[in-house]
Formats: sequence, structure tokens, C-alpha cells
Amino acid sequence: MTDTQVGIIGAGPAGLLLSYLLQLEGVDAVLLETRRREYIEKRVRAGVCEQPTVELLREIGVGGRMEEEGMPHHGLSLRFDGEDHRIALTELTGRSITVYGQQEIVKDLIAAHVDKGLPIEFEVSDVALHDLDTERPRVTYTDADGNARELNCAVIAGCDGFHGVSRPSIPAGGLRTFDHEYPFAWLGVLARTPPSHEELIYTRHERGFALHSMRSPEITRLYLQVDPRDTIENWSDDRIWAELERRLETTSADFTLREGPVLEKSITPMRSFVVEPMQYGRLFLAGDAAHIVPPTGAKGMNLAIADVRNLSRALTDLLRRNRTDRAESYSDTCLQRVWRAEHFSWYMTSMLHTDPQADEFQHRLQLSQLRYTASSTAAATSLAENYVGLPFD
Repeated sequence: MTDTQVGIIGAGPAGLLLSYLLQLEGVDAVLLETRRREYIEKRVRAGVCEQPTVELLREIGVGGRMEEEGMPHHGLSLRFDGEDHRIALTELTGRSITVYGQQEIVKDLIAAHVDKGLPIEFEVSDVALHDLDTERPRVTYTDADGNARELNCAVIAGCDGFHGVSRPSIPAGGLRTFDHEYPFAWLGVLARTPPSHEELIYTRHERGFALHSMRSPEITRLYLQVDPRDTIENWSDDRIWAELERRLETTSADFTLREGPVLEKSITPMRSFVVEPMQYGRLFLAGDAAHIVPPTGAKGMNLAIADVRNLSRALTDLLRRNRTDRAESYSDTCLQRVWRAEHFSWYMTSMLHTDPQADEFQHRLQLSQLRYTASSTAAATSLAENYVGLPFD
């Protein structure tokens, strides 16, 4: 049996950052993760860091490698009607984004934990949450050596993602769920080839959406809109490159798609999902455990980081100063940002994807929105402001 102030479930960016922020403030935490360390350090996920995310990582001293290896971006391209239309993010907002993979942030945060001797338990199993409506909730689990363990806490933070155990541990009726599934999926490709363009390209094409992104100067990340019922077996490497070539073709820019060995490929359905409230008793949810956004707006990881920044402050006040106001308002505070990000992600998704159920009238409206965004400083500024990340405070 172990006592700690905060038991954190899940060692993704949310759980790792929360653990680190709390312990910088003198709040004890124990972090539990079901996967191996090597697995989560190699799991390729999001790559776009909003400016507030970048600033926070710098502020707490874990941004050194990001500064050296991250790729600052000051604009992005909307490609439609065969033409490129640049949205000048920094010129419009004074802020920028940085392309730096989620798995790299995970590596940096784990290294910071190891350097300070902060506790992380990997490869745990049979995780269960108990007594959430009391002031002494518990976590039971089996450690990596097969021993039954119990963690007594003042608070539990559920940072274990959409499929984790934290949210389902809340009794029926404790949450209200908002859910929307989209009639398309993304086929994601990781390729060993330099990016074909210096910035991200979001493409609306009659054959479906395509995205050109990157993870490093040597690795390109690419996406194609596909039917959610499709299977990866239907997509040979040759077919993927041919379809990317068709959709990314442009007459307005000097662009050649660079091909290379495909390292990974998978199909991911797209959905929007939110639960309210993001807390139950002494259990607080953060990140994908509480909300999912379609990846078009590049908001998922950044929302998780915003959540735990709020939660670290709330729990520091609660556990060190016996102040309850931030803990009591945690959900409401986070949900204001969550719903703004949900709307922006829906807006980007709706504007750029070809809906198989839409009629020609809806297609014309979609093109009208794109043309307005590309030609109006006000519309472009709104997109840019949301994309680079609204300030935390």
C-alpha cells in the first residue's frame, strides 16, 4: 500500500505533464501506465504544437530539444480549385506554431522525470478506481512484476485517453455525453522522405481531403480522406502515392510530391466527443479521457496540455493551500476552451472534406467558404488565431 497526494492514470502528454507540473510545486504524484516505456516513446501521434504549448514547455525547462529540433511555421496553405492560398499565421496574429512530434514531447517529459527521480510505473495492469466520491479515493493495480498494489490518494487524475478506465469508472448518470461521428476517415502515412513543401498544406479536392505535413526534415506525414469502412489492405503504397499526387496537384505553385519508403500506414475514423462535467468527486478527467476532436484543427494534444495546466493549478491550490475554488471550477474553465476547439475542428473538417452525403448545393457552399477565407483578411485572421492557439489566460 502506497500513499500519495495525486494518482495519475496514463503517461501520455497529459499525464506526464501534470505529474511534472505538480511536483515542481511540491505536490506528490505517482504516475501509472499500462504500456512499456519504449512503446509510448515511439508511438507517433500529433505533431503541431500551438504557441501556448511551446511557451509552457519552455517555461518549465523541458523545451530544450524542441528548440533545437522543432520546426517553427509561420503560415499554412489552403489548396482548392487547384490553387494555393497561404494563410500567414504570424503576420495575422503575431504568433506561430511548431512542428514537433507528440512522441518527442513524451520522451522529453520522461527524461525530466528520470532526471529528478520522479515516480512512473510502466506496464501495470488490472487498474481499477475506487471510492471516487470520498476524500480518500484509491487505485488498485498489478505492477510489472505481477504484485497486487494499492495506491491511496487525495485526488485521482484520469489522463488515460478515450479507451482508458478512468471515464468508465464514473457511475451511470454522472456524465453527459456529446458525440458526433463523421462519414469519413483518415488514411495516415508516415514516409521516409523530406517534406515536399516548407509548410502544411490542407487540400480540398473533389476526390476527398488530403493533408501534407511533416515530423522532421527527413520524415513526411501525409493523410488522405477515405471511407471509414475501407481497410488498409486496399491501399498499396503505389495506390497511396498516386492518390496523393492527384489530390495535391496544383497549377499555382512549384510543387513536386516527394515519394519515399512508407514506414507506417493506418486508417482512423473521425469523431467529435465531449463529456460534461470533466470531474466526478475526487476524479478529474483531462485530455482524450474527456474529449476528442477530429485532427483537422490540430487541437487534440494542445487541448490536453491546456487541461493539465488548469488542473495542476487547481490541485496545487487544493492540496497545498486548502483552496477549493479552482478545483470546483476546473470543468467549467476547461470546457470553455474545449468547445471553442471543438467548433474550430468541426469548421476545418466541414470546410475541407468531401461529404459523400452532400448535394451540389452544399459543395458550392463549401467552396464559397474556402474562397471567402482565402480572400478576406478578417476570415483568415479568425482561422489563424484559432490555429496558433488562444492564450491560456
